Amino acid sequence: MSRTDGVRDVSGTGGTGRGHPVGIVLVSHSAAVAASVAELARGLAGGGDLAPIVPAGGTPDGGLGTSSELISEAAKAADRGAGVALLVDLGSAVLTVKALLAEGDELPEGARLVDAPFVEGAVAAYVTAGAGGDLDAVAAAAAEAYAYRKD
Repeated sequence: MSRTDGVRDVSGTGGTGRGHPVGIVLVSHSAAVAASVAELARGLAGGGDLAPIVPAGGTPDGGLGTSSELISEAAKAADRGAGVALLVDLGSAVLTVKALLAEGDELPEGARLVDAPFVEGAVAAYVTAGAGGDLDAVAAAAAEAYAYRKD
C-alpha cells in the first residue's frame, strides 16, 4: 500500500487501527553505530521501509555521547501516531531517555523506552512494526531478543 508520507504499510492497517506503524528510535553514543543498526534492520527485513526507524546517535557536533535534542528530534520524526519505541545502547543513553520521558513534553505521546539488546532488539522491533504490530508487540519482540542464544 502506498502512502503520501513515504512509509509503506505492508499490513494495510499498521496494527493500530489508525493505519500507521510504530516508530523506532535507535539511541547510541555513536552516530555511525545508530545509523548502521538502522541500515542493518532495514536490510535484514528485505530492504524496504516497513516502518520509521530513525537513528539518534552521538552529539550535535559529531562527537561520542548522547543528546537530548537529537533524541527528541528523532522521536518526532519517527512518530506516526502509533507510539515510538526507543532502544538504547549504553547506560547514559538510558538515563537521557528516562529524563526525557520524565519531562513529559519532549517526546511524542506513546514514546516508550524498551529494555532490549540494541542490535537484535532493533531488528526484531523493526520487523514487528513493519508487520503491523502495536507498541506492546514491538516492545515485546525487541525484549524477546534477550533470549537469542549464540552458543
